[in-house]
Amino acid sequence: MLLFLLSCFSFIIVFKSSNLYEMVSFLTPKFWIQLFLRPVLKNHASFELSKLDDFEMSLLDLHDLALDQILEQLSPAELCSLAGVCTYLRSKCRSNDMWEKHMEKKWGRIIGNAALREWHWYMANNNKRKYSISGGNNGGSFYSICSWWPLNLVFRPKLQRKSEIKGDLPPDSIMAWYLSLETGEFWFPAQVYNRENGHDGFMLSCYDAKISYNLKTDTFQARYSPHGRRTIEENISWSRLRTPPIDTPPYNLHISDCLDDLRPGDHFEIQWRRNKAYPYGWWYGVIGHLESCSVNEDHCICHDSETVIMEFNQYAPESRWRRKKVSRKDHREEGNEADGFYGGIRKLYSKQEISMWKSLWPTKVLN
Repeated sequence: MLLFLLSCFSFIIVFKSSNLYEMVSFLTPKFWIQLFLRPVLKNHASFELSKLDDFEMSLLDLHDLALDQILEQLSPAELCSLAGVCTYLRSKCRSNDMWEKHMEKKWGRIIGNAALREWHWYMANNNKRKYSISGGNNGGSFYSICSWWPLNLVFRPKLQRKSEIKGDLPPDSIMAWYLSLETGEFWFPAQVYNRENGHDGFMLSCYDAKISYNLKTDTFQARYSPHGRRTIEENISWSRLRTPPIDTPPYNLHISDCLDDLRPGDHFEIQWRRNKAYPYGWWYGVIGHLESCSVNEDHCICHDSETVIMEFNQYAPESRWRRKKVSRKDHREEGNEADGFYGGIRKLYSKQEISMWKSLWPTKVLN
């Protein structure tokens, strides 16, 4: 009994001196009912708005549809907090329906099929791993309140024990995936533009990496292939990441299926690697004209030639990296140890992809 009284006393002091009181008021049905109904009911002369002020009910008394609409307005942090109230709200707040939009909004742009496969593999090999709604490597206070048991007393007098309320997230839940990403616990495959923070040797390229999120800095760290002079990069912004546009692994040659469609002015990406022990990176370029072409659109015959000119205009005209000839008919990996090896080609059709590459254009001409 003494321990109980001390716990209650401590909670009251902390509760009154923090923003928890506002958070609790924010989550009560009265707050939401007044928020949504007052603007509507004030137009009805027969309804006294003062009745809303006397409205009292439990959050759990709401119909499922009304409760779901309230929960859909909550942030991930608020869903985590409310999940610690009772078993019923825990089930509601942890459901995939509540987390799909949060997953898509924050992670949809950089999470692709490769990351999903990696997640399934990760869970299959960590089937004993438990995901608590109050855990996290760098989540800190973001999750610590999720299972703070005195908060439960504010919402409902008849609650189960803390261990029953807290629970563990099922490994196949979207919430479990979201928390693993948010806390940086899960490393997933993505591609990084201009690796090594825009080093001249990687300008207008995009390389595969395993990345992990840092909640405190809102940036990522990347682990690249062990080959090369550097394998780890930190403080990567969201804008330098993308999901792999195709499912070709970084060590595999992409089978080019666009060679017959390439015309001068078309934008493309081509695989390139320093030597055959390295993974490919994707490099941006534009299709150029043959030296024998008049560069006149009405008389250009470049598209009829078996040779395609790949131009990399970030390099100076005299640079050995400026132009590359490839064959339309029998193009495979080609190159040497001095100039590297050129691989598969993909034509860019998306204006968004092309715009992204142009936004990364170097501020100086490369040699």
